[in-house]
Amino acid sequence: MTEKTLIPASPSEDDYVRQVAQAEALPQLPEDDPITLFNAWLAEALAREPNDANAMSLATVDADGLPDVRMVLLKDADARGFVFYTNLDSAKGRELVANPKAALLFHWKSLRRQVRVRGTVSAVSPAEADAYWATRARPAQLGAWASSQSRPLPDRLALEKKIAEFGLKFGLGKVPRPRHWSGFRVAPQAIEFWRDRPFRLHERLVFARPSKEGGAGAGWTTHRLFP
Repeated sequence: MTEKTLIPASPSEDDYVRQVAQAEALPQLPEDDPITLFNAWLAEALAREPNDANAMSLATVDADGLPDVRMVLLKDADARGFVFYTNLDSAKGRELVANPKAALLFHWKSLRRQVRVRGTVSAVSPAEADAYWATRARPAQLGAWASSQSRPLPDRLALEKKIAEFGLKFGLGKVPRPRHWSGFRVAPQAIEFWRDRPFRLHERLVFARPSKEGGAGAGWTTHRLFP
């Protein structure tokens, strides 16, 4: 007989009651500016999360309309959107070129918070990509050259061999940015902030702007959702 997967039990009433005092001391989420609020939450996460507070799930859609999701690292966030970098020939790179729309999810377990983002996608400028590339450690740069991301890998030795080959190719000189490596910016049309509250009466605040306008110039409207 297959062993049953162990799933944690739902919180008891006593568990919830212990959260009430702390939750009641929190002010309601502000409705001023989503990027300011996001940056404040990210700063708290950087201080509290064990690692990779800037990790986010990235959801795309493939040619058959099937959703695809994976974890990537946020590298910049401002009024223009949320930036990450990748191999343009990877599955996500190809999917975003074919259908430039995406969703992001930040989950900060230690803070019991999450942020959902949905929006349109565009490529960062070559200057932006070059500037970030220059901050990467040399082994990471060589890895970007060596990895045919999302393609079949015969064995680990094949990857290590390619890394060694590029190490010899560039020697002690500067490692240039590959043409197949750059970044994408997700310009949000909607950002939802979720904060844990006792008895599953969570707080959900949505910032949205008309999809026709898009871009950083469009004004935000706000509304709250039932949990």
